[in-house]
Amino acid sequence: MMKKLYAALTFLVLLLAGLMKIRFDTHDFKVKKVVFNSAKIPPRSRFTMLQMSDIHDHVFGRDNEQLINTVQQANADIIVLTGDLIDKSTVWFNHVYSLVERLTAINQHVYFVCGNHEWENGMTAQFLKGLRERGITLLDNENTSVIHEKATITLAGVNDSSTEHDNVTETFKNISNHNYTVLLSHAPGVIMKDEPIPADLILSGHTHGGQIRFPLIGALIAPGQGYFPKYDKGTYKLSSNRHLYIDSGVGTTRLPIRFLNKSQISLITIENTSAQ
Repeated sequence: MMKKLYAALTFLVLLLAGLMKIRFDTHDFKVKKVVFNSAKIPPRSRFTMLQMSDIHDHVFGRDNEQLINTVQQANADIIVLTGDLIDKSTVWFNHVYSLVERLTAINQHVYFVCGNHEWENGMTAQFLKGLRERGITLLDNENTSVIHEKATITLAGVNDSSTEHDNVTETFKNISNHNYTVLLSHAPGVIMKDEPIPADLILSGHTHGGQIRFPLIGALIAPGQGYFPKYDKGTYKLSSNRHLYIDSGVGTTRLPIRFLNKSQISLITIENTSAQ
């Protein structure tokens, strides 16, 4: 009888711990710091980007106060939004519009590429028009130059490859290989379609890190890759000086939980630590 009681209590404790972990991973977030070194920017200089991905209309604190405070503290040179600000079922854009208004009030340099949920929403044109009106720079298979101190960064944005809106050739039109080039691509699957891609760094989202992860296994499934995905979250070395970085995002879709995969935004630093 006592063994059964202990077993039941153990089960309840483990269940409660699991539920608390799910709540913590889903409704709180962390800042993941990632550093890349390159000789393409001047010695002893650095350039920072705050990447936010896959928000899916999620709100952290009243009017996203938690996110906004974190953005202010990060003090990045630019902010990049790598798709799925909204969910395909989102009807009212109030939360997202309020968020981007506050982002552009902090930093005028906010860039966005579409994700699959923007294209699957049904009100894509209306939503994108609202982003432009609020000062967001949309990169639709195009690139631009970002100058910070003595560094010139080429920032390219390819439209969503998972919904066949991408055009990599047009995206990299007239770029200079002398500049450090960052590609924003919602889905990491773009590298499976168009590799080698002429970017030093590719920033993606889309996978949510699998949302639910397990020790030693990682993500069980990711969109576009099926079970046990090769590219689910983190940094992947594509060649000697080229990398793919996948941010696991802050929101959820379908199943509204995360487990062993805390919501996150990423502070990415490009630097040249050489003396000359």
